[in-house]
Amino acid sequence: MKKVVFTILSQARRLLGSHPWLDNTLSELGLEVDPRRFFHSDAYLRSTARRLEHLATLNLPVHGRSVLEVGAGIGDLSHFYIDRGCSITITEVRPGNLRFLRKRFPEQQVLALDLDQPEPLAVQKHQIVHCYGLLYHLAQPDAALDYLASACQEMLVLETCVSFGSGEALNFLSEDKFDPTQASSGTGCRPTRAAILTRLRQHFAYVYLPRTQPNHPEFPLDWSAPGKHQAAFARAIFVASRTPLNSDQLILCDSSLPDQQQRSS
Repeated sequence: MKKVVFTILSQARRLLGSHPWLDNTLSELGLEVDPRRFFHSDAYLRSTARRLEHLATLNLPVHGRSVLEVGAGIGDLSHFYIDRGCSITITEVRPGNLRFLRKRFPEQQVLALDLDQPEPLAVQKHQIVHCYGLLYHLAQPDAALDYLASACQEMLVLETCVSFGSGEALNFLSEDKFDPTQASSGTGCRPTRAAILTRLRQHFAYVYLPRTQPNHPEFPLDWSAPGKHQAAFARAIFVASRTPLNSDQLILCDSSLPDQQQRSS
């Protein structure tokens, strides 16, 4: 029966081309689909490059630290920490992505983790938690942030899609759960920056916003003028820490967020 289903789906792919539902179904049947088909599109590669460039400019104290990376996709950001001598635990929720990660990083610990229904990992707390491109794909962002804070000894580095607005709102919406780059539950969110700031301050004594944004159109510079933002998504980066961070690249956000940021050099 499995062979028949595979034949039907394979024929559909030949007729229709690659489609997230078809590829994800084949993956769930144990018939491997290369996830690079999604994560290595031109748009993804461009975004990944710009985010890594920007992360390096922040000069965060990451060298040699223990790192928990959540929602790693296929690990295109993991090398940032590996190349800085970090001990990294890489996590993902989708089986196809996990299989790819274990092949790609055989010397690293790769674990399954669903942040909409998180269970304690069989590892100790990490000094740094890295969460890029995941929060907005979650149906339970509050519980996820609680979990990430509980797993973090020193610093949380967070990047996510957000909504414009000065008020606090989580703004839930539907996503295609059959697309391996979208919410596995079918529900995501687009929180305002204010909503994220409030939640981070519940767990961390110091919450920062970078002075700069990556050189990518999805990262706004003027948060007071949403009409100026032409990209489909708006993204923001936060750094939350247990102790003060000595960096001129960061703005401490005691109770409010700056409306203006600059483009990274």
